Amino acid sequence: MQNQRSFETQQSLMQTGQISGSLSFTGIMTKEEEEMSKSALLTFRAKEEEIQKKKMEVKERVQAQLGLVEQETRRLATIREELDALSDPMRKEVSLVRKKIDSVNKEIKPLGQTCQKKEREYREALEAFEEKNKEKVQLITRLMELVSESEKARMKRLDELSKNLETPRIA
Repeated sequence: MQNQRSFETQQSLMQTGQISGSLSFTGIMTKEEEEMSKSALLTFRAKEEEIQKKKMEVKERVQAQLGLVEQETRRLATIREELDALSDPMRKEVSLVRKKIDSVNKEIKPLGQTCQKKEREYREALEAFEEKNKEKVQLITRLMELVSESEKARMKRLDELSKNLETPRIA
């Protein structure tokens, strides 16, 4: 990790022109290059320490602010409790009545559903009753027509028989 940081620092310094990028072809650094590399590393470490120091300062300030926030939260909670204590003296009774209302609402809901179901069943039964009643009326009408036709036919036949009786057939 340290070697990688050093390498990154050297690359950064080389890009900005602070270290010349001339390594000998043998891969061995010259004294000048070595000293520049050490100088860059020392600069990097100094900057890293400065960053760490500032980071710690910010952390400390954040912790201090968090402490203040916690104190303020406790103070506000205490104030809220006092406000709640000062609320309506009928609060307990109001709360009890509200709970009873909620309880009654819970009882009403299934009753309402049952009522709607029964109303639907009633409408269906009424509709079926009315249909059967219409069918009955049609059947009664048909029966009356048949009886009427039957009576007419019987009366006609009786009239024919009666005429046959009145005319003597002696031959």
